[in-house]
Amino acid sequence: NMELLCCEVDPMRRALPDPNLLYDDRVLHNLLTIEERYLPQCSYFKCVQKDIQPFMRRMVATWMLEVQQKCEEEVFPLAMNYLDRFLAVVPTRKCHLQLLGAVCMFLASKLKETIPLTAEKLCIYTDNSIKPQELLEWELVVLGKLKWNLAAVTPHDFIEHILRKVPLPKDKLLLIRKHAQTFIALCAT
Repeated sequence: NMELLCCEVDPMRRALPDPNLLYDDRVLHNLLTIEERYLPQCSYFKCVQKDIQPFMRRMVATWMLEVQQKCEEEVFPLAMNYLDRFLAVVPTRKCHLQLLGAVCMFLASKLKETIPLTAEKLCIYTDNSIKPQELLEWELVVLGKLKWNLAAVTPHDFIEHILRKVPLPKDKLLLIRKHAQTFIALCAT
């Protein structure tokens, strides 16, 4: 009689949900209040950007979404938040848009991933159209323009607070969570 032992573990290490945070409505209220601080302050295509058009943002967002498939779900919306906030304050040439997108993915993955994307890997994802040194230089520019304020509140921060109020079985909640993440990604593109 032989017993098999399965030693597979989930590669993502996560903290357990904290009921003190999830069941206190003040946390949800604070998230809603803080979220406003992290939204672009103007329609930047009208008042800041001269070279970049909405379809270009959509193209870089689609590329970023493809890159995000190797990351946690929260990385893409956070990276798009950085991209939009940067574009709302800095006139940017279209030749720098993919570089900016890569930098935003780089920063968001550092904040949300256990093992973040590397500069080298991101450069490969651009078909080597950017160099690691460029990415690292622009990282400092983006950090400066965002005033190092990277802990933005995104739609993902609300999912667990909303789902805990929905009286459904766990398997249904998993499906709803997955759908919510998909809709969040679609809205960010």
